[in-house]
Amino acid sequence: MTGLIVTDTTIKHETPKPAATSDALYGSDVIAGTLRALDIDYIALNPGASYRGLHDSLVNYLGNKKPQMVLCLHDENAVSIAQGYWKASNKLMAAALHSNVGLMHASMPIFNAWCDRAPMLILGATGPWDAAKRRPWIDWIHTCSDQAALVRNFTKWDNQPGSVAAAVEAMIRGAQLSVMAPRAPVYVNLDVTIQEEKLEAPLVMPDMARYAPPPMVRPADSEIEAAAKLLSAAKNPVMLCGRGSRRLDHWNARVALAEKLDMRVITQIKLAASFPTDHRLHAAPPANRLVPAAKKALAEADVILALDWLDLAGALKQTFGGKPVTAKIIHISCDSQLHRGWSMDYQALPPADVWMNCEPDAAVPLLTAAVGARPRKIEGPAYTLAGAPGEPLALKGLAHALNAAIANQKQDVSITHLPLGWNGAYTHFRHPLDYLGFDGGGGVGAGPGLTIGAALALKGSGRIPVGLMGDGNFLMGNTAVWTAVHYQIPCLMIICNNRSFFNDERHQAHVADDRGRPPENAWIGQKIIDPDIDIAAMARAQGAEGIGPVTTMADMQPAIERGIAIVKAGGVCVIDARVLPGYDGE
Repeated sequence: MTGLIVTDTTIKHETPKPAATSDALYGSDVIAGTLRALDIDYIALNPGASYRGLHDSLVNYLGNKKPQMVLCLHDENAVSIAQGYWKASNKLMAAALHSNVGLMHASMPIFNAWCDRAPMLILGATGPWDAAKRRPWIDWIHTCSDQAALVRNFTKWDNQPGSVAAAVEAMIRGAQLSVMAPRAPVYVNLDVTIQEEKLEAPLVMPDMARYAPPPMVRPADSEIEAAAKLLSAAKNPVMLCGRGSRRLDHWNARVALAEKLDMRVITQIKLAASFPTDHRLHAAPPANRLVPAAKKALAEADVILALDWLDLAGALKQTFGGKPVTAKIIHISCDSQLHRGWSMDYQALPPADVWMNCEPDAAVPLLTAAVGARPRKIEGPAYTLAGAPGEPLALKGLAHALNAAIANQKQDVSITHLPLGWNGAYTHFRHPLDYLGFDGGGGVGAGPGLTIGAALALKGSGRIPVGLMGDGNFLMGNTAVWTAVHYQIPCLMIICNNRSFFNDERHQAHVADDRGRPPENAWIGQKIIDPDIDIAAMARAQGAEGIGPVTTMADMQPAIERGIAIVKAGGVCVIDARVLPGYDGE
């Protein structure tokens, strides 16, 4: 699949000693060659003996190039890096997980990727399925019946091939399915016996051009006609701009449709940037839940155009409560094709008057051509930035310092992650790479890996990857920093360190209030204090630059500017920003 950006993504390469010339060929050589044929540049992994054959082939058969191994210190980081890579590049990455134990470690970020509709090819491995071939003890505990069942409820497809030829087909099918909308991870489990089998003759590699994923499905002409009729006659249409690709032409097409209809647009902060937030038609700051201005715009709408909006029924419930929704709804999404019974990430069932079962980016240009233009009446901007320079240091102050540092350095950035409590009005997104969205499944610990995966994709693009995350998130995934330093993947992480799992503090306070108990006790079992954790020292221990703790507004902007300079020079930087607990607007 063609990536969004073409950059020099060269990273530090661990060059193997050339192997002696030999005609011997093993199953894992063919498997590794299939990864190359699939145009996969990187495979993130934490080593394990269950795929020692594949590991050898990646190094000694392929020379550790295309794909190059990206060593991770935790299986979770490997999957998060692959997810972040896709989010910035629209290009498939692979991850390898060691037997059942590696898969159990990585189940949370796989669920993140599933909820985020992020594709990846995950290669698992198992001890010999033939019990007579298992080594005592270790092969037995690392072999299980139906290993993929651990993640089947949140992967799109899985397979455990029984031969080398079947493994090739499984990987091609998996890669194809993974990148076809609705996108999601796939899992292919490789028996160690297949990997280490010596082949009598080479296998002919299929022509990958004949197995390319199909183009986006085009909606029916009748659907476009029905939707265009509603939009052209609307007095107050509103676009809910949800999931969309990072391609600039798709971004521009959304803007063109909104401008032709003079239509208000609402976006959400859980998803990557899909529309310029400082555009005159952008109605309200992106948020986890609809802010009052967004609810007002939606309540006044006579036609609602939902472009793969995450939780459309929830947005309608937030706006209308239990009252009937009188607005006509045009629902453009194929996400229902992925919905199952185990995970409720499909959300409540929305109504629709016109439903196009396709990707919005396929329908938007057709709608633009079909609708009638409306005169320009709406002027903006609808809101101003909410960051503030005053003391003490809080999220809004950090946002003000970040915006000032970016402007002062005249630097394009990609925000790869944001913490809970971040106000969507703190900054503007003007390009599809300005903001890459949340982790998907709410799995704490993904922030570092997502940032590094995105940074890998953005390397050489001129953009600085900036991941903002809470201290709990960083502490769970912080060993990913070593991977970034080792492979010379420049990125900046700003840890919004309130020394607490503060979101849960709020929950405990609410419960205590409801029960007439002391909310002052909400901090117990939540505060990350006594001892205080030196996050900057943790970064330095892994070879990164660590700045902080930063405790004042006066020091915040200089710290960020220093961090940007470090990243521009090719380094990795982590800033420990000691922000006050609390979310803007409370």
